[in-house]
Amino acid sequence: MKEPIRVAIDSDLKELIPGFLENRRNDVRRLHGALASLDFETMRTLGHRMRGDGGGYGFDGISSIGHAIERAATDRNIEDVTTAVEELTRYLDRLEVVYE
Repeated sequence: MKEPIRVAIDSDLKELIPGFLENRRNDVRRLHGALASLDFETMRTLGHRMRGDGGGYGFDGISSIGHAIERAATDRNIEDVTTAVEELTRYLDRLEVVYE
């Protein structure tokens, strides 16, 4: 198994983080549905939200992946969207939150 991705988060956000991460897992499921139906607008919107929200919660990795999804969806590049969604899945699977 690969090393965990440890992210230090302000303890003031502790109650919000589980819901935030569950919403990102739901986004992965929505992105798979959007990929199946070639719904680039949904992919773009979800990527855009992740790009903005990730950093606000301290997850720069989610912001970066969201940006990649948004850009690829805008370009209608299904291969790059798929790669970014797979990266997001791996990121969430390996994520370990440490509160400061």
